[in-house]
Amino acid sequence: MSTAISPTAYNYKVVRQFAIMTVVWGILGMGIGVFIASQLVWPQLNLDLPWTSFGRLRPLHTNLVIFAFGGCALFATSYYVVQRTCQTRLISDAMAAFTFWGWQAVIVSALITLPMGYTTTKEYAELEWPIAILLAIVWVTYGLVFFGTIVKRKTKHIYVGNWFYGAFIVVTAMLHIVNHISLPVSLFKSYSAYAGATDAMIQWWYGHNAVGFFLTTGFLGMMYYFVPKQAERPIYSYRLSIVHFWALITLYIWAGPHHLHYTALPDWAQSLGMVMSIILLAPSWGGMINGMMTLSGAWHKLRTDPILRFLVVSLAFYGMSTFEGPMMAIKTVNSLSHYTDWTIGHVHAGALGWVAMISIGAVYHMIPKLYGRAQMHSVGLINAHFWLATIGTVLYIASMWVNGITQGLMWRAINDDGTLTYSFVEALQASHPGYIVRALGGAFFASGMLLMAYNVFRTVRAADATQAQDAAKIVVVGAH
Repeated sequence: MSTAISPTAYNYKVVRQFAIMTVVWGILGMGIGVFIASQLVWPQLNLDLPWTSFGRLRPLHTNLVIFAFGGCALFATSYYVVQRTCQTRLISDAMAAFTFWGWQAVIVSALITLPMGYTTTKEYAELEWPIAILLAIVWVTYGLVFFGTIVKRKTKHIYVGNWFYGAFIVVTAMLHIVNHISLPVSLFKSYSAYAGATDAMIQWWYGHNAVGFFLTTGFLGMMYYFVPKQAERPIYSYRLSIVHFWALITLYIWAGPHHLHYTALPDWAQSLGMVMSIILLAPSWGGMINGMMTLSGAWHKLRTDPILRFLVVSLAFYGMSTFEGPMMAIKTVNSLSHYTDWTIGHVHAGALGWVAMISIGAVYHMIPKLYGRAQMHSVGLINAHFWLATIGTVLYIASMWVNGITQGLMWRAINDDGTLTYSFVEALQASHPGYIVRALGGAFFASGMLLMAYNVFRTVRAADATQAQDAAKIVVVGAH
């Protein structure tokens, strides 16, 4: 089999931009996370100002971590993977550049408006209508770039990672547009087009599938490319990956009502959400097992390759959080866990353990290749980052499990005469040690991101412009 270097090159410029911003927004988003976690330990850190209060900074934290950090990681990796697996350049450099600058504009808008209190009040969909419209335009452009590149591919086959990226792009567009339909009354105030329980149902159809498609399906696309690449092994079962894809996208969309147990939502809708959530365990674990088994014959590499360690541990956390989620969707478990810190712990098992770790591993894999370097500046720093991230995640999750179960039990405890045994303040006092441990765990994780930033900076600075150009050349395998 001969290899020919094509004179055309991949568009690595936009991939580099998104990869660098993944690190920048990761530091900012996680830094704000540590700050608001500290506000729950020391309330005086709210500073008695409206802009720095927990209630305004918390949605900023979630938007920065999900859409800025996670979003930039998805843009970077999807543009990288679709070009390399289709052996062709992105269909339009101008549209790709628009998605980068447009996405940064959305994030900066969130950075300004959320502390000012401009919000729709919808979880993960807080951005008011002008920003939501810009986001929709950027996202549709992203879809055109991605699918346009697949249409002009040089390979006959569409690699499974692109299936996952494609589904994530299409469903995220649908969720965002439908949930944001609203009636504007001023430049930064609108009212949802839906009312009451209908509004709640559409919001959690969106909210859970922001998790299901933005934070799961997109990152599974990442997993199906970077785990086999870093392990230098083919995916364990390609057939399982296709079954995993269709099962996941068929089931996930129905799971939203489990966020609304014991509310005004009709009981049949709650039960449907619960049943679908439990069934969802099967495809989730199918994907996790497929990723893990890809390391058959390559487990010894974990001793020396901290990038592979990030990718594999992310799969372990994915397996754990996709077991925990369906369990928490069961009504009897939910009656204890709902509204407690257990839910916060579960979200972060997915956000830190799965999403952040696989993104970090993917960025460490890409950066040397994007800049024509043999490897990252320091493998030792990647190793240190890995342990900070892992210990930080475990501290975070364990403290929130303890807090959540404590809160659930205290809130439901009643005396013989039917009165509550504990006041809310007593439950809050019991939670205080857990809040200290959580802030510490978050600080560990965020400090690892600072090591990453330094490592990336040194790697990029050492890169030669010619090497970086050569790295972007399209190598067509099998050409004569």
